[in-house]
Amino acid sequence: MKSRQQPVEVVYTSDNKKECREHALVLEAAGIGYEIHGKAGKFTLVVAAADAARAWAELDAYAQEDRDWPAITTTLPQRSGGWRGVSGYAAVLLLVAILEHQHTFAFDWFAAGKTHAGLIRHGQWWRAVTALTLHVDLAHLVANIVIGGLVGLFAGQLLGSGLAWVSILIAGAAGNLLNAMIRQPGHTSVGASTAVFAALGIVAAYMWMRRRHLHASKLARWAPLVGGVVLLGYLGTGGVRTDVAAHVAGFVAGMVLGTLYAKLGNRIELAAGTQLLLGMGALAVLALAWALALTSHTAQPV
Repeated sequence: MKSRQQPVEVVYTSDNKKECREHALVLEAAGIGYEIHGKAGKFTLVVAAADAARAWAELDAYAQEDRDWPAITTTLPQRSGGWRGVSGYAAVLLLVAILEHQHTFAFDWFAAGKTHAGLIRHGQWWRAVTALTLHVDLAHLVANIVIGGLVGLFAGQLLGSGLAWVSILIAGAAGNLLNAMIRQPGHTSVGASTAVFAALGIVAAYMWMRRRHLHASKLARWAPLVGGVVLLGYLGTGGVRTDVAAHVAGFVAGMVLGTLYAKLGNRIELAAGTQLLLGMGALAVLALAWALALTSHTAQPV
């Protein structure tokens, strides 16, 4: 305020000086002069009487917007422990590995379930899903279980296990579909790594957007996104058999969902029953995709 002599009005009171300062930043961003007064453990935010109406409007808008966002915390908000979803993820990959190894139903599971750009373009969308559960060898399988389980654990804690894993499946399949659209018709691939990088994209974008809204420091705000990109570059672009385009597509698809969930804020706080239904829905999609893959593929003698 320009002068202490002009009439003033209290627009915010709190026992917490930090909270008072946070509300003062709202006024500062709107170009409204203010002062913070403290007395007997009470802190008040005052403005010139002429600015009071505008100050109230800015603070009301801030309060309304803030209700839809998580509070500032020093740890990740945990909507679930995350381990149930990780266990389900590992169980699915191990089960498919066993069924493929034993040639269950006398089918060539690899031929039936791998991505094939030309076939996907001609309507076999389920390959974008089934390929996420196939692996070329034990090392490939173990790596995706370990890394995917770790990233999926974080995603489950942020979103709840059900929402996290159905989102990872959707973004991973979207990554395979996008990859099929830009590849030669004969291009094929398998592996959960596209879904793993989709999970990484979800976590990175969600944390980036959340910290951006909360006016965190630039370092804290950009760290999740930069970290996600670095991990994508380090883990997702090496090796002769690495499908870089699929990894990048999965990461981008995950970022889209992570950004959406960050914008929704506390509206993604789902009941345990709803989370369970979403998790079961992800399993149902996997089962449907494999049913279509096996019934549409000619049985091969083994």
